[in-house]
Parts: sequence; C-alpha cells; structure tokens
Amino acid sequence: MALAHDGLPALRDVVATHGLAPKKALGQNFLFDLNLTAKIVRSAGPLEGFTIFEIGPGPGGLTRALLAQGADRVVVIERDPRCLPILAEISEYYPGRLEVVEGDALKVDLAALAGGAPAKIVANLPYNVGTQLLINWLTANPEAPFWQSMTLMFQKEVGQRIIATPGSNHYGRLGVLAGWLTMADILFDVPPQAFTPPPKVTSSVVQLVPRASRLPCELSKLEHVTQAAFGQRRKMLRQSLKPLGGEALLTKVGIDPARRAETLSIEEFCTLANAL
Repeated sequence: MALAHDGLPALRDVVATHGLAPKKALGQNFLFDLNLTAKIVRSAGPLEGFTIFEIGPGPGGLTRALLAQGADRVVVIERDPRCLPILAEISEYYPGRLEVVEGDALKVDLAALAGGAPAKIVANLPYNVGTQLLINWLTANPEAPFWQSMTLMFQKEVGQRIIATPGSNHYGRLGVLAGWLTMADILFDVPPQAFTPPPKVTSSVVQLVPRASRLPCELSKLEHVTQAAFGQRRKMLRQSLKPLGGEALLTKVGIDPARRAETLSIEEFCTLANAL
C-alpha cells in the first residue's frame, strides 16, 4: 500500500481497503487530493492554540491536512458510521489530537464542545446541509461568536450568495446576514474533477471572519424583515413588506416604497429592522 506524504496510506487505498463508497443521501463527495486539502488548511491561517472543528470528514483527507499542519486539537463531527474506523486510524497516528464525535452536525453544539477555547471551523461541508449549518453558526451568538474564523467549502452558487452585495442577482437573506455579521471572501474555486464522485457544479472555498464592530440591530427583527422582503423579491417593497407595515414603515425611515429588496443595503435593512 502506497504511503502519502504525511506517512499514512494514500486516501484512495484507505477507501478501497474499507470498502467506502460516497453516499449521495449524505451529500458526500470525497476529496482525495492531499495537495488541495493542504491548500484549504493553509488558507485557514494559524492552527496552534485553536480548537479546529471539521464537519463530515469522510475518509479524513482534510482531517489529515489539519493535523499534519500542526493543529493541536481537531474535533470532527461525522454521522456516517462507516467512516469511524478510518478516523480511528488517523487518531492513533496522531495520539491525543483528534476527537471524533459521531452525530448530526445540525444537532451538535460546537460552542459547548469548544468550551470557551478559541475555535476555527474548517470544512468541506456536505452540499445538502451546508447553508443551514452556516446560518446556525452565524446566529448562535452574534454578540460573541464562539469561532474566530470559518473556512468552508460550498457549491460556488452558495459562495456567491454569501458574499453578494446589493444589486447582484445572488443578493438575498444569506448575503445580508453574512454581510452584517462578517467579512466574507471567496478564496478560490475547486473544479468538480477534484472530487469523487465529481459533483455537477464547481465549488468555492469561502472564508468568514466576525466583524470587529457591526451595525446595531436585533437579529430576530433583521431575519423577519429580510424574510418578508426577499420572500417576494420581484415585488416592490410596499407590497412585500405589507405584513410589517408596508408603505407607512418605509416612509417612516425614508426608503422609497417602489424599490425592490435586492437594491437595499445592509444598513437600510438594519434601519427597517430597528423601526419595527
């Protein structure tokens, strides 16, 4: 069995030995290119002194890169029991540095697992739950996020929605929420052929860092306003915001009722939320 540059067996051999095939139902697309996983990890910045969370490690390509590049404590959340023996082998190779939590990441409280220690999230997220996971982490405690950065892989279209600005076709609730709470950037794209099986779309690695200061606004009200506004994005705001006060609300804060949701800045959405 060929060894990879980290001294462990090549990922393709590991997967073959364990008879592990990606499951579509779990949104699994495995990354076998250790140069690519190393690039993702490097882009996450320093790892020492942080608890690093990874979601859906699968056969552990990214996990191995995190450990090889010096992470002291990596916590992986994996719901597929078939992957656990592989992750146990990695844990043995890096004693005391890898913790494996078997469970559904949508239900796991990462903040509690971090225990107050500084944390980063670095993950190739399962396509079917990636957006929901991001929203969960963004909204967990906006006043004091438990994470210092998130370096995450999504479908490119989701990445574009995260970093979207007013006037863009991709601008919506996710762009407002991410833009209000974080500085977000697409670092690089990853082609379909980097994965097994290759997805039908290009992926993007996105990095989000909490804003040092942000516009004063109540999260629940902001979600309320953006939900109504983008729920009928083709309509003028006087119509889409009717349940929240419509024209009267817009006139009160000096926003033209004939505008549409995608033209409003994050600041204007916060103004609307604060006026509710």
